[in-house]
Amino acid sequence: MPVPRRRHSPSLQGRQRAHKKLAEKRYSYCPKCQAVKLPHRMCPTCGFYKDRQYLVQVEK
Repeated sequence: MPVPRRRHSPSLQGRQRAHKKLAEKRYSYCPKCQAVKLPHRMCPTCGFYKDRQYLVQVEK
């Protein structure tokens, strides 16, 4: 198994870790019901995606 030749200096570690941050989730709005949803996914409230219904709502 390969082993690094030298250890990384603290400044190099900090520069590498500066780009390893969590990004905020991006949200979009459903064009049918205006609910908040993840982009490129079906709306969990009305079941529509790209003007087609994929989830049938059962009324009680």
